Amino acid sequence: MKIAILGTRGIPNYHGGFEQFAEHFSVHMANKGHDVFVYNSHNHPYQEKAFKGVNIVHQSDPENKVGTFGQFIYDLNCIKDARKRGLDVILQLGYTSSSIWGKLLPKKAVIVTNMDGLEWKRSKYSKPVRWFLKIAEKLAINTSDYLISDSVGIRSYIEEKYGSSSEFIPYGADLFTKPDLKIVKEYGLDSFGYDMLIARLEPENNIDVILEGVANSDGTKPFLVIGKHETKYGEYLKDKFSENKNIRFFGGIYNQNHLDNLRYFSNIYFHGHSVGGTNPSLLEAMASNAFIVANDNVFNKSILNDEAFYFKNSEDVAKLLQLKKDDYIELGSKNQDKIASLYSWDRINEHYENYLLNCFKEFNKGIS
Repeated sequence: MKIAILGTRGIPNYHGGFEQFAEHFSVHMANKGHDVFVYNSHNHPYQEKAFKGVNIVHQSDPENKVGTFGQFIYDLNCIKDARKRGLDVILQLGYTSSSIWGKLLPKKAVIVTNMDGLEWKRSKYSKPVRWFLKIAEKLAINTSDYLISDSVGIRSYIEEKYGSSSEFIPYGADLFTKPDLKIVKEYGLDSFGYDMLIARLEPENNIDVILEGVANSDGTKPFLVIGKHETKYGEYLKDKFSENKNIRFFGGIYNQNHLDNLRYFSNIYFHGHSVGGTNPSLLEAMASNAFIVANDNVFNKSILNDEAFYFKNSEDVAKLLQLKKDDYIELGSKNQDKIASLYSWDRINEHYENYLLNCFKEFNKGIS
């Protein structure tokens, strides 16, 4: 099967969830003998034409010059190139800047789209942008042959809103099994002597709510905020909580081993995400044996079930900060078991491969 993956900044992963998945899945497919193409921004740090058996196609990406509109141009360039390659399957990861070009996708290829989260719900966007994102979502539904949802909540939404079926396939994670306290000590921290969160500093991730709870609690433990804070919202948070010495803004940390160790040796790991599907950082927290307190919503609960505590407001956060990881060791063990049985990369990659092969067969039956 000749397959292309669109919708990411490229591989190897230097950015986020879709890039992480694209790296794992593309290498898996290449190892299985498929002819795989991944589109990379021309600005991507990796400039080679192949990566572990995967063909890398660099396309012009003017986002660094013209801002967000550059993403639309980049996606258009990728689609124009894909039309020339005689592809069997195109896997689109997301739709926000690509679905307006949907009618340009090659008719002979099977178009499979991962619908990502409910992008139009993100509070960081203005009303006009949210209006556009609703249109983009509908366009993606209409121009795709098959759909993938990365959470049961997204699958239910697509069914109820559009009457369309989608295959539920979550993200994956690797179990973290080699904790190293020396790494945590490098950050001036003690084992299980701090609480933390890792997230993009955006309103829908409930950072403000969590930190309000920290500020109003009686706790004295350091609280780590890991995520790029050189943004308008990040500056707002730093200013608002500047007098609370427990709250420490660490900025972005991109060393996976360091992140895994920080999660593992934390007392409580807060996951505030409220929009989207199966969040990669949540799976990584589960894989790292973290003691998780999550925002109370269908996306998080469908993954964590009873193996976590939940908060709705800052008052909940303040109360939950009194908990100790040592008292709930079994929750972390059960979450690691779920990673091994449900969310391992091997399992996720096999599910994607089988689904795309079935889509390809079904699609060609329909046109034969």
